[in-house]
Order: sequence, then structure tokens, then C-alpha cells
Amino acid sequence: MFSKNKIKSLLSRPEFSALAIFIFLIVVFTFVNERFLNSRNFMVILSTYPELALVALGITILMISGEFDLSVGSVFAVSPIVTMILIADYELHYIVSILLGLLAAAFIGFVNAIVTVKFKIPSFIATLGMLFMARSIAVVISGGFPPSVPKDLPTDWLVGRVDMLRVSIFWLIGIALICNYILKKTNFGSWIYATGENKEAAKDLGINTFWVKTTCFIICSVLAGFAGIIQSFRIKTVITSLGQGLELQAIASAVVGGASLMGGIGSAFGALIGTFLLLIIDNILILSRIDGNWFKFAVGALIVIAVILNTLTKNSADKIRLKDDD
Repeated sequence: MFSKNKIKSLLSRPEFSALAIFIFLIVVFTFVNERFLNSRNFMVILSTYPELALVALGITILMISGEFDLSVGSVFAVSPIVTMILIADYELHYIVSILLGLLAAAFIGFVNAIVTVKFKIPSFIATLGMLFMARSIAVVISGGFPPSVPKDLPTDWLVGRVDMLRVSIFWLIGIALICNYILKKTNFGSWIYATGENKEAAKDLGINTFWVKTTCFIICSVLAGFAGIIQSFRIKTVITSLGQGLELQAIASAVVGGASLMGGIGSAFGALIGTFLLLIIDNILILSRIDGNWFKFAVGALIVIAVILNTLTKNSADKIRLKDDD
């Protein structure tokens, strides 16, 4: 038997609703289509999962702090383009080039933070502008035709295979565990939640909310840039349209995973579940030979259902607390 405190704790977790939907869809889809649980099918789902989940993870951390970023799709393209130009045109070592590509992403995140926090511009406006600017930068610096990934470039350490799994899935797991530890076990994680929940109260507690939000913007951009590098290594090419529309999918994954647009709520685990849910829905539509245009409808419905369930479970948890107090 679960105690009331344990039930309350479970219902209060932001990813609880996403996990419940996830289990429900797995069970239903298994009966709907026998090919769903096929190992080859899961290899297809997991092939793009690390890249999308990394972006959703960064968005989730930023949303917890009370902001969000619409430019991640463009950053997703800028980092690999900078990396490949440095490798192909300037013949820099690939590790140095990757680090500089991530530095470019970090700079974009820093600019987003300065415009948003320092000049008090809503992050929706600031990052919407950066979405167009960063995409334009990607086209300009590449001349419209980015260099291809060199055939002799070592990529197995990032996108190689270990049996059925790509190495990138282990990078995702490692980064997610680090992010989860930071959010749940460190003072900085507590500062992120406090800043997102009530910025003024956090300031009164002595928290430097400017640097908290700035760091979260940079983390979000760096994770998006790293995800773009992973994808370019996986598909062996770089194109300026890389990541178009990714920002809305990443925000959808974060919201489905339990993150709140109001700030102060979310988890690393929820971002992973939310991303997987979206990929599962896309996959089952393909397996069922349903018109792909229904995918956006399904995503929209999933967002609404997830938010409703989050509200209901939170209310249920509050009622349990009130009963205990009596």
C-alpha cells in the first residue's frame, strides 16, 4: 500500500501525466499494430531521438527559469555549419571546430539573454528575432552551400553504433543525468526553480536572477547546437534549412513532459518522455498509413490533454495535502 505522502509526491511530479500517457500509448499501439514493438521499428524511432530530446531538454531548463527560446531551430543549423566550415575551409582539428561551433551557439544564447533580461524584452520577441537573424547568418557564412562532412572525419564516437543503438543515445543519457542532478541536487538548480516561480521573491533571497536566466539561455543554445552537430554527423551533410520548425516541436515536447510556460515547473526526465511521445505518435501514424498531415493535429491534442492531466493531478495532490493537514 502506498502512503498518502507517497501518492501525493508521485502526483506532484511534473512528468507524471506524460509518463501515464506514454504507458497508455505503448499498450494501445502494441495491440493496434504488431510491428510497433519490433526492434527494427524502435531503431527507427531512436535514430532521431537524441537530437530532438537534447533540444527539448535545453528548452525545458529555460522554461523552468521562466523564459523560452524560439531560436533553437536556427542555432541547430548554425553550430554544425560553423563546425564544418572550420574543418573543411580552415583545416582545424575537428574537436577544436566542434568546440568553436558550440561557442557560437553559446554566444547566440548570451545575446538572447542580454536582450531579454537586461533590456526587459519578452523572450518571445527577442528569440523570434534571433530565429531569423541566426538562420540568415547560417546562409551568409556558408554562401548558401555549406561544405560537406569530410569522409575521413571520425564520427563513431558521436553517432556510431553499439549493437542496435547509436552512441548519441548514451551522450543524451549522460547529459540528461547531469542536468537532472543540477536541477534536483544543487543550489543552482534550486535557484532556477525559484527564479521561474517568482523572480522578485528570488531576488529578495539574494539570488542573482540575471545570471541564472543568462546561464539557462546559454545551456539551451549549446544543447541545440550540439544536437545539430550530432544530426549533421549522422546524415553526413550540412544544410542551411537544418532544424526548421524544430523550435515548436521542442517546446511541445517540454510542455507535454510537464514544463510550465509560467516557469518554476519541469524536469529533465519529463523532457525525455515528452520527446519520445511525439516520436511515437509520428511513428504509429506512419505504420498505420495515416495521412502525415494528422501529426500536427495529434501533437496539438496531446499538448492539451497533457496540460489538463497535469492540472488534474496537481489538484489531486493538493487535496491529499489538505486532508493530511486536517
